[in-house]
Amino acid sequence: MASQVATPTSLQTTATSSSTSLSSPGLSPSSPAQLSPDDVELLAKLEEQNRLLETDSKSLRSMNGSRRNSGSSLVSSSSASSNLSHLEEDTWLLWGRIVNEWEEVRKKKEKQLKDLVRKGVPHHFRAIVWQLLCNAQNMPIKDQYSELLKMTSPCEKLIRRDIARTYPEHEFFKEKDSLGQEVLFNVMKAYSLVDREVGYCQGSAFIVGLLLMQMPEEEAFCVFVKLMQDYRLRELFKPSMAELGLCMYQFECMIQEQLPDLHMHFQAQSFHTSMYASSWFLTIFLTSFPLPVATRIFDIFMCEGLEIVFRVGLAILQMNQAELIQLDMEGMLQHFQRVIPHQLDSGPDKVIQAAYQVKYNAKKMKKLEKEYTTIKTKEMEEQVEIKRLRTENRLLKQRIDTLEKESASLADRLIQGQVTRAQEAEENYLVKRELATVKQQSEEANAQLEQAKKTIEQLQQQQQPQQQPNAKGAPRYSEESVLQLERELVQARLKEAESQCALKEMQDKILDMEKRNTSLPDDTNVARLQEELIGVKLREAEALTGLKELRQQVRDLEEHWQRHLARTAGRWKDSPKKNTLSELQDELMSVRLREAEAQAELRETRQRMLELETQNQIHSNQLRRAEQESRCLQECVQTLTLQNKDLHAQLQEIKRRQAEIECKSKEEVMAVRLREADNIAAMAELQQQISELEIQVKSRHTLLTMFVSHPTPHPPCCIKLAISTTPSQTT
Repeated sequence: MASQVATPTSLQTTATSSSTSLSSPGLSPSSPAQLSPDDVELLAKLEEQNRLLETDSKSLRSMNGSRRNSGSSLVSSSSASSNLSHLEEDTWLLWGRIVNEWEEVRKKKEKQLKDLVRKGVPHHFRAIVWQLLCNAQNMPIKDQYSELLKMTSPCEKLIRRDIARTYPEHEFFKEKDSLGQEVLFNVMKAYSLVDREVGYCQGSAFIVGLLLMQMPEEEAFCVFVKLMQDYRLRELFKPSMAELGLCMYQFECMIQEQLPDLHMHFQAQSFHTSMYASSWFLTIFLTSFPLPVATRIFDIFMCEGLEIVFRVGLAILQMNQAELIQLDMEGMLQHFQRVIPHQLDSGPDKVIQAAYQVKYNAKKMKKLEKEYTTIKTKEMEEQVEIKRLRTENRLLKQRIDTLEKESASLADRLIQGQVTRAQEAEENYLVKRELATVKQQSEEANAQLEQAKKTIEQLQQQQQPQQQPNAKGAPRYSEESVLQLERELVQARLKEAESQCALKEMQDKILDMEKRNTSLPDDTNVARLQEELIGVKLREAEALTGLKELRQQVRDLEEHWQRHLARTAGRWKDSPKKNTLSELQDELMSVRLREAEAQAELRETRQRMLELETQNQIHSNQLRRAEQESRCLQECVQTLTLQNKDLHAQLQEIKRRQAEIECKSKEEVMAVRLREADNIAAMAELQQQISELEIQVKSRHTLLTMFVSHPTPHPPCCIKLAISTTPSQTT
């Protein structure tokens, strides 16, 4: 919903009056002899407009009833129709001329304009003056505002949540779902769609709220966009807030230079600058000072930028230095929140005068900006180096863990292989024993079978001679014996079958054992694993022996040193020969010490060499991976540049087509307007002809009636003359 807050009628009258030169604010309209004719005319127009406002009840209703046609500022409660003092009338006249001759005043009288802005912009003129100061009166983005409100922003929930916290005690924003909250939501939503990198930040709502107190929401949106682009506010409200860190660094350096005692107290209490000054820069004192004071400071901010924030902040610290030095951290926080705002209830003039007595060097601020950039760059490089070292450390730890796991797995495999081979050997031995037992049983069964066959043959031989004499009893005896032999034969065959089955089972077991033996690691693998394990144990043993040797050398050296001390203690009593011997022993001791040191250094260098070799290998691998990544990135950059070129060409083509379409549309509009003008002219001519013909008909009718009523004949020439003259006279 677009709010159309109209400028005051007096402002419109002043803006449309004749342009005059910039005069001093000391002019008094009560002395007309000193005024120029243009000033007198302008004053007369103002008085006439005030009189019309007082008499026009409809205009008064529109001014008092709705904010859309409200001419008064929401910051001040004074009415446009009230009787102004002479000083206020002079200020109105002066600012009216400034608005009319803005370009000329901005170019030729910039210093005088700054002085006037520092004294304060009249609240009725703030809307137009703020737009002129930031060049936001004719921005193309204003036409897109209504379209932006129809879109959906990802920040809508955050904006809705913070709307009620913005100026909660102000009448325009106090009530829920009121007009003020609605237009504030619209402006914040529109900007979050225009600048998606910044989106929405909490402090920006206070600046937009102040703008909405002075002007309609479309104009407030344009002014806010201009502030974000040209007044460093966009860098302040970015998610990284890098510009805020720069402002804190510059402000802290100014405190250190101009208020060293207070700076030392802040450092002693760990009271950082961002704890009290961050809201000053993010909201231009709108959340820290009373609204009339913050509005005056905002006037100067619109004209001079963030410099006024540095000046006012340092002036506040100078005014409260004595009290702050006596307080601790919590007391200083309470002082900034409760005491300092009430110090400015009397008005902003005192703090503004103190602000312009503060030393502010723009060149030094640029130098501090370069220093801050250098510091941040070094911090980023250190963070990158720390991150790289941490990554290398993590990779080395992973490699160590992997090697330990591999060593443990090799040891487990070796032990498991040895255990498995022992189990297989034991099973092989048991299978061989069972196989021997089965072979023995098979041989016994074969022997019994052969014995049974021999017994059958013998019985058959004995049966043949006895068949003749014993014809009756022999068949029965022979049948019984044969049946007995057959049973024995069946049992023998069954045993043979069982032995064959057992033999086959043993053979199957042997085959399985052979397969399992083939699947197990062969002797070469086991030997290799054993060799590796032996090498590890040997290296460990070498390290232990080296450590023992070093310890032994240390003990020997300690003993020699004690002996040396014992000898040197009584050296002055000994003979010269003993002294020379002790000196030689000292030299031998020093030689041994140097030898031990050389051996220790040699071992250290070897250890360092091994470490450097491993690091070199790691760095070479990382370099190879980095080269591969760089090649991939170069390929991506090439593809992206090609795509960018294609998109740029497409964009140029679209712009060209759009320009052609706009030219065609303008030509068509002009042609339609020309045709309408021609039609209007032709219609006017036809209407004129019709009116002439009607007049001629009426005149002829009157002549005919006169001729009929008066039978006196008229000469034909007179009738023709009357007919010819009548239309022209009538016309």
